[in-house]
Amino acid sequence: MLAQQIAAKYGRALFELAKERNLIDVAWEQFNALSEYLGKDKTFMDFMAAPQIPDSQKHELMTKVFGERLTHPIFEFLLVLVDKHRMNFLPEIIEEFDRLVRIERGIVSAICITTAPITPEEREKLIDRLARKSGLKIELEERVDELIIGGMIVIFQNQIIDGSIRYALGLLRNRLMKTKVH
Repeated sequence: MLAQQIAAKYGRALFELAKERNLIDVAWEQFNALSEYLGKDKTFMDFMAAPQIPDSQKHELMTKVFGERLTHPIFEFLLVLVDKHRMNFLPEIIEEFDRLVRIERGIVSAICITTAPITPEEREKLIDRLARKSGLKIELEERVDELIIGGMIVIFQNQIIDGSIRYALGLLRNRLMKTKVH
């Protein structure tokens, strides 16, 4: 719960800073790259979260690693996280920032689960149908799960549209179980 509260507070502050300085595109790009880096190398976050390491050494590392790579306001934001001992929440803060940018741009994620990869034509049709339904831009993530037997499951805006054969067989099974045979 604390991580969510901190992420919401700092993510919102970062978003407002980026918006105020007309840096949303740059910040979004830089934080996506930073998130990718953090996903690959846990040692950086371990170092930054270690309470026994003085803030001065953390500032020094931040300057060496990101001083020339990030725009000044974004770099300063990271230093504030160091000073406030909030660096261990950086992944959650980046997620919150990303969520706010997506809302601002009208971008929604959808997940499509099938037993085999869908064709580019099927992908475009699905994206088009979801975009028309919602009026938003759709980013489609595809997943393959052979356990659904066939058909498709779409997870979109807190809805699950289950058109899988597994689901249909389950419904049929339930109906048959309720049927009384004389």
